Amino acid sequence: MKFDRIRTVSVRLHRIVCTAGLCMAALFWATPAFSHHSNVGFEVNKVITVTGIVKGFRWSNPHTWVYLTVDDGKGGKVEWACEGRAPGVLLRAGWSPKSLMAGDKVTIDMSPAKDGSQTSLIARVTKADGTILPNAPPQE
Repeated sequence: MKFDRIRTVSVRLHRIVCTAGLCMAALFWATPAFSHHSNVGFEVNKVITVTGIVKGFRWSNPHTWVYLTVDDGKGGKVEWACEGRAPGVLLRAGWSPKSLMAGDKVTIDMSPAKDGSQTSLIARVTKADGTILPNAPPQE
């Protein structure tokens, strides 16, 4: 009798562990579908140009980021957070993790955020020496 009780508990535990494992696997495989987003938050049909000083450059997935300090024309400074494409795409376009350094003066052509915040989507970056860093590799 005691053996049957242990076996029943063991079977229940086995079912619980297997069910939890299957649920975890389902969530793990479903995650990539939720992680992608669109550019709906940006005015992609509008491009503005700003010139400023690179405050920081983050080379990480899923998107790179350029943090820029720009004169606001009134004696103040405005901080922009500019979203770039994935590092793999930019690498093929000629970028590297050291393409931009803090203190570099750059001009960024960008699509601004629809909500009016100082966030944008990078179209291209032009360095002070005239080097253009596009947001996509050349077409073959």
